[in-house]
Amino acid sequence: MKFECDMISDLLPLYKDEICSDTSKKIVEEHLAECPACRKIFNDMNDISIDEKIVKEKNEVIDSQAKFFKRKSAFAGSIIALIFTIPILVCFIVDLATGGGLGWFFIVLAAILTASALVVVPLMMKKNRMFTTMTAFTACVILLLAICCIYTGGNWFFVAASASLFGLTVLFAPFIVYRRPVNAYVKNQKGLAIMSAYTVTFAIMMACIGLFVGPAQFFPLAMAISAPLAALAWAIFAAVRYIRANAAVKTGVSILAAGIFSGILSHATAMAAVTTSNTGVTYYSDPWLPLMLSIGSAGLLLTGIGVLFGMIKGGKKNENK
Repeated sequence: MKFECDMISDLLPLYKDEICSDTSKKIVEEHLAECPACRKIFNDMNDISIDEKIVKEKNEVIDSQAKFFKRKSAFAGSIIALIFTIPILVCFIVDLATGGGLGWFFIVLAAILTASALVVVPLMMKKNRMFTTMTAFTACVILLLAICCIYTGGNWFFVAASASLFGLTVLFAPFIVYRRPVNAYVKNQKGLAIMSAYTVTFAIMMACIGLFVGPAQFFPLAMAISAPLAALAWAIFAAVRYIRANAAVKTGVSILAAGIFSGILSHATAMAAVTTSNTGVTYYSDPWLPLMLSIGSAGLLLTGIGVLFGMIKGGKKNENK
């Protein structure tokens, strides 16, 4: 043999991965044909049964630990749920003993269910924990509002429920869209899904408030304020998400949109604010319109500066390439 086994052993990993030179490959092959010891080492390197066994054992350990923690979580959730039943039973017995009906019992039950949604549900669920927890919590909050409204004789349920739904959507939507099963449906349109959820729940809330306080007095002013704000939010979202430009250009477009919609909002609010007198309906003047127009002009100027800066910056990057 022309070469020492130590040198061939150093080349064997490179030879196995087929990343050595043709000359080294020829040397290794000639040596393996003559040296049984190095040939055995090479054959052992190709034997992946040990690696497969290690991977299998690792997966078995991980699965075993996962099942162990799931059992512990389920046990802890059962204990907490059992503890939560104590105030429910106490309230039930007290309501029956006093003969005052089961009003407080149902209120306490809904309140305990709301707490359980945040504590027990994550421990008991095996998959989709975040989605299930947030959905259960939202449903329990609305249920609690409904029970309180019924037993207090109020008519405010839809206002409170729609406002709570909108607030919880603002809080939970950015997390839900990144978790199963929602992420499988929205895919790469997570931002669009979040904005749509915000818009729908906000519209529901405004409709419920308007029906509660009176459509004739509420909707003109509410639409004058909320519609431009919603349009502004969508305009900024579209500029940031869909305009293919650098940050400076997107910032400039967003500032321009804010200036334009500020003027629209001010003017629409002033035109919608009306007062009813003996002589009829009088529309207020808009003292803030000049200021809003100034803001819009400043936004246009800043937009131009931002776009110019972005174009210069983009040109320098192309030159560097």
